[in-house]
Amino acid sequence: MRWLWLTAVVVVLDQITKQWADRTLDYFQPVAVIDCFFNLTLLYNKGAAFSFLSDAGGWQRWFFTVLSAVVSVVIFIWLKKLPADKKVLAAGLALILGGAIGNLIDRSIYGHVIDFIDVYYQNRHWPAFNIADSAITLGAACLLFDMFTEKRDD
Repeated sequence: MRWLWLTAVVVVLDQITKQWADRTLDYFQPVAVIDCFFNLTLLYNKGAAFSFLSDAGGWQRWFFTVLSAVVSVVIFIWLKKLPADKKVLAAGLALILGGAIGNLIDRSIYGHVIDFIDVYYQNRHWPAFNIADSAITLGAACLLFDMFTEKRDD
């Protein structure tokens, strides 16, 4: 439970930056931050990662809302039962939980997730993302790191 502060930090930063982007940026109008690879571009994602199922007709909002809520509860319980010495795994779970909750808030309130970070090279753009997505990715990397470095008793 002592890792929930990290979850809270992710949720707060995610929501603050999304609200800033939604109020400050014009939809689908890139603002160059670093000319050769980084823009701020406000986009609304009605689907899942990489806009998967974004054009599915509306049912996906509730599907991904329920899925995010269930996954958040499972991760919370896992985090609660985790031994204190599993620091990397706990940090990873806390980051994933924060990201899941951040995107769950958007999906529940607006019916879409607010994305605004646009990374690209020449004319090839990575799908836009946000702080919650970044936390989920970093958390997944922590889980992989823990999985490959964990010492097992044979």
